[in-house]
Amino acid sequence: MSDRTELRAGLGRASIAAILALASCIAHGAPSTANCDAFPNLDSKATSPLGDAGQPLQQSGCSTQVRKVQAGNGQGESEYPVPDPRCTPGAINPTLTVDILRDPAFRTTCVRDNATTATQKASTYSWYQVPHPQSNTGVMQTCELDHLVSLELGGADTLDNIWPQCGPPGVVLRERFFKQKDMVENYLARQVHDGLMKLKDAQDGIARDWTQYLDAATKACGSGSCR
Repeated sequence: MSDRTELRAGLGRASIAAILALASCIAHGAPSTANCDAFPNLDSKATSPLGDAGQPLQQSGCSTQVRKVQAGNGQGESEYPVPDPRCTPGAINPTLTVDILRDPAFRTTCVRDNATTATQKASTYSWYQVPHPQSNTGVMQTCELDHLVSLELGGADTLDNIWPQCGPPGVVLRERFFKQKDMVENYLARQVHDGLMKLKDAQDGIARDWTQYLDAATKACGSGSCR
């Protein structure tokens, strides 16, 4: 077989493989956009605060607090930020039930930026006296406007559940605090999904102190996917 004939045959096989792969995606249902209408009882703006309902939400003079966490490798303590409970007590969306959160069709886009806008969320930078970061995307990202109780855990999209989580400087993206908290959120979501933890316990726990789950989350999810 000549080189040209071999090339044509190779291209033909590649085309067939691509067609078969596409057909497989269609047959098995490739990921699609969220069908939020499938959840008629979900109110994207619903909220129930976890803090003292009798206390007004403080929107200035907020201070990020510090938790010291013992490293699992025995190499001493590390410090991690937690929000000021006067300003960010956490809040849940009571219509985000366990059944909805476990439904493979649910996407957080059904609730994200519905109760508050991105501009309103950005106001929490001034609450915490944190300068709004520039070029805050990709590997340059230094801060995240974080849902204290994540949307995957039924958190509300309201300002009492939002805080600017920043730093630390001089580390790669995956080692920044908000990425470490993402890992905790994924771990807790998996625990709830698998019936190993009650949703309320996960919500209360992460709002009280997300760092308490760091060791367990690192062991379960440190490789990138929670097991």
